[in-house]
Amino acid sequence: MDVALLGLTQIIGYGTLYYSFSILAPSMARDLGWSGEWIYAALSAALLTGGLAAPLAGRWIDRFGAGRIMAIGSVAAALALAACALAPSGLAFVPALLAIEIASTLVQYSAAFPLLVQRHPRTAQRSIVYLTLIAGFASTIFWPLTTWLHGFLTWQQVYLVFALLHVVLCFPIHMWMSRRTTIRQAEAADVEATHPHSPLQGTLSPEVRGKGFLFMAVAFALQSFISSAVLVHMLPMLSALGLGLAGVAVGALFGPSQVASRFINMIFGAGLSQLSLAIISAGLLPVALILLLATAPSFAGAILFAVLFGMGNGLYSIVGGTLPLVLFGAQGYGARQGQITSVRLIVGSVAPFAFALMMQHAEATWTLLSTGILGAGAVLALLAIRRLAHHDAKTGATNKPIALSEHRTEA
Repeated sequence: MDVALLGLTQIIGYGTLYYSFSILAPSMARDLGWSGEWIYAALSAALLTGGLAAPLAGRWIDRFGAGRIMAIGSVAAALALAACALAPSGLAFVPALLAIEIASTLVQYSAAFPLLVQRHPRTAQRSIVYLTLIAGFASTIFWPLTTWLHGFLTWQQVYLVFALLHVVLCFPIHMWMSRRTTIRQAEAADVEATHPHSPLQGTLSPEVRGKGFLFMAVAFALQSFISSAVLVHMLPMLSALGLGLAGVAVGALFGPSQVASRFINMIFGAGLSQLSLAIISAGLLPVALILLLATAPSFAGAILFAVLFGMGNGLYSIVGGTLPLVLFGAQGYGARQGQITSVRLIVGSVAPFAFALMMQHAEATWTLLSTGILGAGAVLALLAIRRLAHHDAKTGATNKPIALSEHRTEA
């Protein structure tokens, strides 16, 4: 029940605060007298601002409880959407857009994952998988919904409708879920105090956690760069490789592939550790890019690229929540999620611009090859974490007997 309700708020959160923007952006640009490039430049600045605010949001989540912060975030999201809708000029629109991305850090995965950990720490891994499966339908629902609403409403009116959704649906759910969080946090603390080998403490020993977190942050940053850059430039990239209009059909496979990977993992992924799943996720991205390069302009090759890339990105959303929990435990999870979200948003905000420069000054082939090499770097960083874990196991430094392979995503 908790996951289903939280999944509804995630669909609304991602659908209204992120996916709807691309549908409404042309009308925003027209009404503000801006070019399309300036509208997306404003979005990049907003994403960067959200990334800078994420660590503070994570500390608030640990201190005050994720449910309370998400309830506040629902109100903040509604106010920010209304401020965007009512902005009389671009000077007022930009701060409101910045506020939207700051509110996003309070209501999306970076807050929802800690809420699951705080409420049900022992089953949080499984709950995170279910949540990402539900939230994966956000684009599938809100792209057509936004298009339909915009058919008879202005973009300002659409944003006001979305603001109402946060007040009427998300706020009550987040308030209700915050009621038991404090009690469950206390119960989890009691478990850790009386059971020093609790899996809630994480699998890496304190001696190597600094290195482990650095490697994880590097891996997630590189994956965020690849994901953000390729998705924004999907159609022009495929066109440059000779696929032309067929790129539209190829790009349409990304969303279903992303959801399919989460479903497959939920059903068949019980035998995989979260670190192994993270390595698979990171590896699928460069493999997909190299396959695209090797087969272009083959339509069949491009379809396989979209499927593999979508699956890798879908798994990336899961391990972004589960891997920090497995490695470092439930204590301070909100702050760590805030730090990871910060890295992902900051890198993701600059990736489309950097990729565009690469495409402009080099051939598409060299750009994709360079991006694939970055993806290989993410795999190496995750393998370094595995080496740290094995070193812990050999030296007996780890503070619990539970191996990484025993932390599984069970259906």
